[in-house]
Amino acid sequence: MRIEVSLSPALYPFRTVKEHHATVAIDLLRATTAVCAAFQAGCSSVLPLDTLEGIGQFRRQGFLVAAERGGSKVGDAEYGNSPTEYLRNDMTGIKLAYSTTNGTVSILRAADADLTLVASFANLSALCDRLSRENMDVVLLCSGWQNDFCIEDTLVAGAIIEKLRSLTAELVIANDAANMALALWQVAKDAPYEYCQRCTHVHRLYGLGAAADVSFAFRQDTCPVVPVLKGGMLTL
Repeated sequence: MRIEVSLSPALYPFRTVKEHHATVAIDLLRATTAVCAAFQAGCSSVLPLDTLEGIGQFRRQGFLVAAERGGSKVGDAEYGNSPTEYLRNDMTGIKLAYSTTNGTVSILRAADADLTLVASFANLSALCDRLSRENMDVVLLCSGWQNDFCIEDTLVAGAIIEKLRSLTAELVIANDAANMALALWQVAKDAPYEYCQRCTHVHRLYGLGAAADVSFAFRQDTCPVVPVLKGGMLTL
């Protein structure tokens, strides 16, 4: 199994792992954490969208709208992208039409893979178990912030690599971004939440009153689900 890290969606087209492979989209703060939380709360499906244009039309198809830009909920959307908000609600059977600044862009960018999954610390063990069973090459796609690198997504990538090493005898690191992600995780893994207090998006979310979401996002295995993108829709 070869594993490669793409540090932002802008770099994803330049990956070397392109044949039969899985791509895992990561947006710790907060889209992929929120997706996992929504499914944990009972959500039946999530439709990722990379634009807000026409998003309201999905209400006529039975969806609720979840939308965020710049960290804040958009307009008349029923939800933003707060994982703790999802977990406070019974979302049994709900279908979400979901658009965020970075995360849904990455999920859709990853749609060309043979298998497209989403990852966060919230589903770390379940995700790695799934990848080890699939036994295919993997690209870890970090969402970053508006196509720029971010520390927190890179830490998740490093944590995935470390855990897969313990599950898969022949894991081959395919690029230096993966080496860097693993090295960064090994520095930060004893206290990743504390380590990321320096991160720009952490401070951005603190300014928006989302400290509870930030704290929750760094807890491992709180939502042991593995959302899969098929036909443009995330389901379990």
